[in-house]
Formats: sequence, structure tokens, C-alpha cells
Amino acid sequence: MEENEKKVFETVSYIRERIIEKPDIAIILGSGLGGLAYEIQNRVEIPYDEVPNFKNSLVEGHEGKLIIGKIYDKNVIAMQGRIHFYEGYSMQDIAFPIRVFALLGVEVLIVTNAAGGIDPRLSPGSLMMITDHINMSLQSPLTGKNSDTFGPRFPAINGVYDKGLMTIAKSVASEMNINLHEGVYAFMPGPQYETDAEIKMLKILGADAVGMSTVPEVIAAAHSGIKVLGISCIANAAWREGAMATHNEVLENASKVEKDFVTLVMDTIRKIPIENKG
Repeated sequence: MEENEKKVFETVSYIRERIIEKPDIAIILGSGLGGLAYEIQNRVEIPYDEVPNFKNSLVEGHEGKLIIGKIYDKNVIAMQGRIHFYEGYSMQDIAFPIRVFALLGVEVLIVTNAAGGIDPRLSPGSLMMITDHINMSLQSPLTGKNSDTFGPRFPAINGVYDKGLMTIAKSVASEMNINLHEGVYAFMPGPQYETDAEIKMLKILGADAVGMSTVPEVIAAAHSGIKVLGISCIANAAWREGAMATHNEVLENASKVEKDFVTLVMDTIRKIPIENKG
């Protein structure tokens, strides 16, 4: 067994000792979106620095806790904050929690982020469901020796954002009168925000929003056969030429849409069918 596999099994064992039921759904909460964690009932909170082999983020807006409990009748495990490639972590480090989720029996990953809007229709404070992505980092968490424990050497990534989950989310948004846009998310490694020329390039390539996370986690989920739903909170107008984005602006705009975001995610979770209960 490879060293990374051993670490995954060690972490899984630690978490299983602290929960009664397997988690059905995993949630990764992006910058400024951690408030959803407080809606989880019967929750167990574990700081990342207490979880064997977990890495911690030092970025503002990322609490650094695992929250395990229930949303409606679903067992959930939420990451209140994530680590990033720009912090110096490897792609394998970023994928590590997804490997843990896979062995815990998670069937669905809801991945969220704060992103810059490339399409002018995406104003700060709006929500976008991710229909596809562009990996501008040209890096993959699957680089290196493949682990058959998690998935095949050459996994298909087309269609990784599950159409059934997207249909549920659109239905919930319509019922709750939430304006949910749809679009393609581009992953840039950061930590600097994009230049005007880079935004123009991304628009030509077909991107509607851009951010510094999510894609490595989604690739790892696809490798392990976990269904994915992605939601971006548009936190700055990257399309506006000469705009000077700041992290404070990102957090402020994420907080403005947090109520709609929490409603959308929770009611989507309520409607997600779980195939392998127990």
C-alpha cells in the first residue's frame, strides 16, 4: 500500500470512530460561505489540526473545521474552508479530503466557491451553477502512480457535473425564486487576481467565471465515482476592465448572497436521492 493510501485509511478510521452513520453527502464551503455549517443539526465539529493528515488553510474566510451531522434526513460532512494550490500545497494534498470522503462512502459532493464573474450578466452577489470547467493550471491531482483503490488510471471527466443534481438545484431555485445562473468555471492557480488580458482570454475560451479552487477537488471526485454539484458565488466583477479586486470585497459580496446560497444548498440536499443508505 502506498504511503498516501495509508494516510487516507488512517484519517478514515479516525473519523469513523467519531460518527454513528456514514455520510451521504460532502460539502466544501468556499470563501465567505462557511455559514451553512451552522445549519447542520446534531453536529460534531473537528478542527482540521486535530484530524490526522489533514492540512489547514490560513486564508481569511476559511474556518478550518470538519462539521459532521444532518441536513434534513441526509447525513452530511462539510469542510468549513479548504486548502489551495497557491498556499504551496500539492494537488495531491488538495485531493486528500476527497479520497477520505470516497472511502467513508460519500455519494455526492457539493463543491462551492467564491468566483469572479467573466460574463457581464454575473454581477457580484449572484449565484452560478457550474456546468463544466476549464483547468488553466494544467495540473492534476491524478499525476503520479495511480491508486486502484480510488479509481481507474484514465477516468472520464466529461459530464462530471451531474445532470440529475443540476436539475434538482434548478428546480429548487425556481421554487425559492432564486436567480441561479449557469456557466463554465475556469480554474487559475492564483494567488494574484487575473489581468484584463487574461479575463479576455478566458472569455474567448468559453469561461463565465474564474476562481482559484474547486477543479482539483472535482477531478478527484470524478476519479472516485462521486457525483458532483458545483455552485459559485460571484464575488467580484472580473469582466469590468481595470477592476481592482480585493479579498475583503470577495468576502463582503459572498456574505450578501449567503442567505440564498444556504437556502439553495439545503433544499437541494433535501431532494437528493441517496442510493446506498446505511
